[in-house]
Amino acid sequence: MFEQQIINGLTLGSVYALIALGYTMVYGIIQLINFAHGEIYMIGAFAGVTMVTMLGQGFFVSITVAMLVCMVLGVVLERVAYRPLRKSTRLAALISAIGASIFLQNAMMLWKGPQPVGFPQVINDAIYHIGPIEVSKVQLIILATSAILMAVLNYIIKYVKIGKAMRAASQDYDTASLMGININRVISFTFAIGSALAAAAGVLVGMYFNSVAPLMGVMAGLKAFCAAVLGGIGSIPGAMLGGIFLGVAETMGIAAGFSTYKDAIAFTLLIIVLLFKPTGLLGKPIQRKV
Repeated sequence: MFEQQIINGLTLGSVYALIALGYTMVYGIIQLINFAHGEIYMIGAFAGVTMVTMLGQGFFVSITVAMLVCMVLGVVLERVAYRPLRKSTRLAALISAIGASIFLQNAMMLWKGPQPVGFPQVINDAIYHIGPIEVSKVQLIILATSAILMAVLNYIIKYVKIGKAMRAASQDYDTASLMGININRVISFTFAIGSALAAAAGVLVGMYFNSVAPLMGVMAGLKAFCAAVLGGIGSIPGAMLGGIFLGVAETMGIAAGFSTYKDAIAFTLLIIVLLFKPTGLLGKPIQRKV
């Protein structure tokens, strides 16, 4: 049913959007693709499942702790892996990002093993019927949590001082620094808030699919990157739109009988959009002097 698949797609797309926001914010300021971002999402999921299984905490405490853990991890990652290479070539930073990704994957496999870990049920699920559409309580929580987090991010970017500094840095990195903005603090905050959103997405996905795994960040990270480029890399509304669009498209593809190729849907859409609108759905062309 079309309406049912839209609900399922919005649920999946909201998770992609949360991860994509981290990619697009970091790129918007320092023009770096943080390929370790998918592993931040994975570690957030494991932080959430650890809070539930070992400490017996509920959903709210688990997702809050996971976000705090990944905020710290994101800042440390930026300080250790990216800041020393900020004046180097983009290739050096890219290699560092890939290295950080592989390191985090293997560190988690050493700790938890390569097999998936079950995510216990933290919410008593229920099914609500809206006409012919079935919506689970977990889906509603995912949609509501994602919407709240995106609204909070939008408020920070528009009205809070550090958010205005982020916008200034994204417009002109050097001029913002000359005007007294602490660029290091802005970049660290950007990594922190992007990592927190990825951690929330990890907990929500673990709760939705009742499972987390050390390699879960690989494909999710690639798809979220596709969503960020699809919406327009560097554009926060674009990342949100790209994530939702990708989630709905993937769900529709599965419903149409292409479940075997569900991972290829994201990359096919990316190729199509880049062919006809290279800047993405909401991206703007950047003119550079040669």
